[in-house]
Amino acid sequence: MRILGIDPGSQRTGIGIIDVEPGGRVRHVHHQPLVLLGEGDFAARLKRLLHGLSALIEEYRPQEVAIEQVFVGRSADSALKLGQARGAAISAVVLRDLPVSEYAAREVKLAVVGTGAADKAQIQHMVAAMLGLSGKIQADAADALAIALTHAHVRATAQRLGVSTKLAWRK
Repeated sequence: MRILGIDPGSQRTGIGIIDVEPGGRVRHVHHQPLVLLGEGDFAARLKRLLHGLSALIEEYRPQEVAIEQVFVGRSADSALKLGQARGAAISAVVLRDLPVSEYAAREVKLAVVGTGAADKAQIQHMVAAMLGLSGKIQADAADALAIALTHAHVRATAQRLGVSTKLAWRK
């Protein structure tokens, strides 16, 4: 099973791809920040996101996708832009009929680090340890890999329980 994790952003969107073997072993396939800055106005950045993600989907052929939910924290304008970037990412995915699962940032931190209050450095460290990667992983790409890992864990739990992934994780 190949899982694409997406950490949407209006300046950089994190991309993380993992393979999950039948026995549950997880293997790193690819990660990168999709840099959207320098593309002109906001609409041009959304176009770059849509086309860049589409190209990665064509190249790596994921079977399932996990994306982070929007967190409204700093400002309404930031949340709106993030929501639009997230919408562009989801559009690239659903145009290929791929199933999408959504996870809150706190859920991802809890699944990967063990606490919902983990910081970026803790996520980067745990993702590298879990996937056997050396060196520091760019923050957005590490977040995307963490989202993919979270989905892999939730998916495995759901299969063991015989329920959908939505039921396996939600309280």
